[in-house]
Amino acid sequence: MKITLLAVGKTDDSRIDQLTQMYVDRLGHYINFDLEFLPDLKKTKNLSEDQQKNEEGKLILNKLEKSDFVTLLDEKGKKYTSMQFAELINKRSISGLKRLVFIIGGPYGFSPDVYSRANSKLSLSDMTFSHQMVRLFAVEQIYRAFTILRNEPYHHE
Repeated sequence: MKITLLAVGKTDDSRIDQLTQMYVDRLGHYINFDLEFLPDLKKTKNLSEDQQKNEEGKLILNKLEKSDFVTLLDEKGKKYTSMQFAELINKRSISGLKRLVFIIGGPYGFSPDVYSRANSKLSLSDMTFSHQMVRLFAVEQIYRAFTILRNEPYHHE
C-alpha cells in the first residue's frame, strides 16, 4: 500500500516545512509515502467561497484514482486516539488497498463533489489549526501509527 497526503496550497513557513519533511523522511522506513501539494488558486478575491471550493475540488478529484481509499481531514470527521488510528492504518494496509489518500482542503473546506468521493472523514481535533500545521500533525500521526504498529518506543501509552 502507498499512502499519499494531498494538500491544497504550499507552506510559506520553512520551519513547518522542515519539521514536516523530517517525518516524511522517517516514514520512508515504513511505507511508500508521498506528500503532494496542489497549487493555490489564483485571483480568488473574485470568487465566492463556494466557487473557490469547487475549483479546488476539481484539482483534488483530478489527482485521485478510482481505486483510492480517500479520507478527508475534516472538522466534522471521526476522532481517533493514536492507538486507534494505528489500528485503522493497519486494517487499511491488510485490506489490499493500493493507495490510501488523506486530503487537506483549502481554507473553506471541500466541495460537495469531494465529499461525495470520500470514503471517510477524520478530525484531528475539535480545535481549528492552520492548514500548514495540519500537514505537520497529519504526517506525524501517520509516522506515530507505524511506530505503534512496530512496538517501537516513540509512542508512550
